[in-house]
Amino acid sequence: MISNLSATDLINMLFIAAGIGICWLCFMHVASSKYLRKEVRGYFMALFLLIIFYISAHLARIIMDGIAGEGVRTALYIVTFAEVVAAGVMTHLLSILVVAVSQLEKKSAMRTVIVLYAILAVHIAILAVGWPMDLIYKFDANNEYQRASGYLLCNVCPVIMMLIDAVLLIINRKKIEKRINSAFWIYLLAPIAAVAIQSFSKNIQYIIFATVLASVYMFSTILASQNEKYEEQKIQNSRIETELNMATRIQADMLPNIYPAFPERRDFDIYATMAPAKEVGGDFYDFFLIDDDHLCMIMADVSGKGVPAALFMMASKIILANNAMMGKTPAQILTDANAAICSHNREEMFVTVWLGILEISTGKLTAANAGHEFPVIKHSGGEFELFKDKHGFVIGGMDGVKYKEYEIMLEPGSKLFLYTDGVPEATDNDGGMFTAERLVSSLNSIKDGGMVDIVKKVRADVDEFVKGAEQFDDITMLCLEYTPDKDKK
Repeated sequence: MISNLSATDLINMLFIAAGIGICWLCFMHVASSKYLRKEVRGYFMALFLLIIFYISAHLARIIMDGIAGEGVRTALYIVTFAEVVAAGVMTHLLSILVVAVSQLEKKSAMRTVIVLYAILAVHIAILAVGWPMDLIYKFDANNEYQRASGYLLCNVCPVIMMLIDAVLLIINRKKIEKRINSAFWIYLLAPIAAVAIQSFSKNIQYIIFATVLASVYMFSTILASQNEKYEEQKIQNSRIETELNMATRIQADMLPNIYPAFPERRDFDIYATMAPAKEVGGDFYDFFLIDDDHLCMIMADVSGKGVPAALFMMASKIILANNAMMGKTPAQILTDANAAICSHNREEMFVTVWLGILEISTGKLTAANAGHEFPVIKHSGGEFELFKDKHGFVIGGMDGVKYKEYEIMLEPGSKLFLYTDGVPEATDNDGGMFTAERLVSSLNSIKDGGMVDIVKKVRADVDEFVKGAEQFDDITMLCLEYTPDKDKK
């Protein structure tokens, strides 16, 4: 069989074998690439497999060409049909990629893709009709390949697709990266140049080698571009991560975080924590002495998550603290803070707030609630219970809102527990919530414990309930114990 092959056939077979090897290596490289987007990787894997199929069919035709036998004749018709169809599909795949990088509007892209599929369908129909009629190609009595009178018909549709590609590349050249645009032009023009050279070179199939090299160059160019974008994104992500870590530290530093918070005071004990769902959160707590006899406590939850909520949280915290330090009542603090926030709130964010001021000498706790969770209170000798106070509207939700306050008398040994909705709404993998009832039960299981132990116990019970489910909301807690008797000792 090999002895019947001419020198030209052997050269063509060498070109084809090299092309198959190169395309297979490229296919393996694409399949293992971590940087290429899924759709780009899938496209090039399909393209290189198609090229391997195309040139393998061409190789099979060269090997069988001129071998007698009816079975060989049938096989020749089949592999030749497959070869010409594959050539059209390769051109079609290129056109689809050109449409993708041209960044056309959705409707324009859809119309263009539909036209391209229609042209491909016409191409296959021409080949299917021409096959039994020997219109495109035929084999003589010796089973040697011959171009038929209608051979040019098999090139009409691929040429039309290439013309569409050229128009898109010219019109959208500013949208396409220059080196990628150049790679597409090389892929379009290389086969044409190869055919021109081939006509003067005794039928050596330069078009096979040109197609392979142009495909590899196009892939290499796009891969290099993708790798550069990946590295740029990697650097950008690293910078963002560094900035978010710094934002986390800044936010943590803005909240009271040194305990014991008031080591010189024995008439009360206080402890609080905040665990954001993301790097930074919208929850916040605060506590500070307005004067020697008045302790202000704040528990708040900003709408939203992440950096916007964190920025809004910082502004809200400062506004509330500044108003409290002026000696205002809790109701007036919330009223004035709401007016200040509403006057500069283009993003229409809001914050729920519970704010209380404890008169340490008497145990009188004056508080106001702007749409926040109910506080939990334990009186001396009793158990933790939800205190269902009246809610005002959220801060930042509507200008002109007036807030009301109420009073609670704390006794020696009384405890106050404040929290955000991230505690009762902590969710397990089945969608079940921790609930306020479980929170109260958790608190009562350690009702006589210290402030740190109480907060840690609630968090441990929340973690046990969610069983590793992702934390969707910030979890913030504060616990106060009123112990004036200790101060008298």
